[in-house]
Amino acid sequence: MEVEHRQKEKRRRRRCVIVGVAVVLLVITVLSLGLGLGLRREKHQIKPVFLSRCEKFSGNNCQKIWDAFQQAYVNQDPCKVPVEAYDPLIAAAPFKSECNRMLFWSKTKDVVHDFTEKKDCFITLEDTLLGSVLDGLTWCGKEGSSDTFTTGCPGWTDCENNPVRSFWNRASAAFAEAACGAVTVMLNGSIATPFHPASIFASVEVKRFKAPIVTNLTVVLVTEKHNVARCTDPSLKDLRKELDKGIQYNCKEVPRSEIEACSSNPNITCGTCW
Repeated sequence: MEVEHRQKEKRRRRRCVIVGVAVVLLVITVLSLGLGLGLRREKHQIKPVFLSRCEKFSGNNCQKIWDAFQQAYVNQDPCKVPVEAYDPLIAAAPFKSECNRMLFWSKTKDVVHDFTEKKDCFITLEDTLLGSVLDGLTWCGKEGSSDTFTTGCPGWTDCENNPVRSFWNRASAAFAEAACGAVTVMLNGSIATPFHPASIFASVEVKRFKAPIVTNLTVVLVTEKHNVARCTDPSLKDLRKELDKGIQYNCKEVPRSEIEACSSNPNITCGTCW
């Protein structure tokens, strides 16, 4: 009886093991299939977004622009995409000079874009074709692959030459080089250093404002109730020193509430908003 009991127990354990292994294999298969489908969806997700945004700007060969965009990073180490890799993309969709209308920003993206959406008198980088197409997107390539991925990509600070950071540095440089006439920048008065040396505005854009093409720079220092910085802030004195000789400088402290009220009032012209 005891021998028979042991044999039954062995057969029961064997069935449990077989069932357990089958369940594990089934779970692995389902997860792998789901992950594979997810990767296929993710790696192609950016193209329709890119093209649909591009097509809102008439007179452009959006497929050609997409091809120039992809060539910058596909089959590349996602931490080794230099700024100049986007030169062909900039050439395919160059920035146009918008004298007296170009608006730059640093740490004020929300208030700036709320303003430009309601008032058609300024243009930011994100209002241009390339800036609009890629605003808010993440992308990268992988060595040995011709695909574009939107997951598993390095973050902004993970490595200096990642695809997204290199693009915005290159596009910002080209946008600033197109600046002419009176230029405006909105800076954040609620932070300790509104003109921060590590910002794109300080490290890339200001350095490309050239007199006499650019005649003057107006700083709109966006203030809040509990403001930190003023137009007398030391970092803004550094900004003034950075400007090319011949570019006039002006700074105005403007409450965010006034900017928002002005942008929402169709009877107020942009020139009187600050």
